[in-house]
Amino acid sequence: MAFKVGDMAVYPGHGVGVVEGVETRDIAGTRQTFYVLKILENGMTIMVPTTNADAIGMRELIAPDEVEEIYEVLAERDVELDKQTWNRRYREYMAKIKTGSPYEVARVLRDLFVLKGDKALSFGERKMFDTAKGLLLKELAIASKQPEETIDAKFGEIFKD
Repeated sequence: MAFKVGDMAVYPGHGVGVVEGVETRDIAGTRQTFYVLKILENGMTIMVPTTNADAIGMRELIAPDEVEEIYEVLAERDVELDKQTWNRRYREYMAKIKTGSPYEVARVLRDLFVLKGDKALSFGERKMFDTAKGLLLKELAIASKQPEETIDAKFGEIFKD
């Protein structure tokens, strides 16, 4: 997948960014070309080797028609939750978030919401819930061309107790 300056891309674990440039640099005697990606959520700049972009999971935004599929994943309540310790569950969920797949991030968000109904989330799980929500919120807003507030309200409907 080749990105051009101005393209939107998703970097796993960090969210949506805009490709601000494509630069070639000499690193340890080797010329490498990088995407310069500015993350929209926090303004962080990441340099991604163009040869590794696919391997690390950098991808295009989801298509507008996939937005409803994400909502369906979020709305699913008939899920089998792992009864493992919170730190093992945390590692498993973090691995899913790092895949960059919006479906995996949605499953983490949904599972944590369902878990929250059974018991209080640990500090790490609450933070992960917020991270997953933020990642999805930004991407769904951009993909559906709607304000984040509208998407957040939709999350509120889906996650009402």
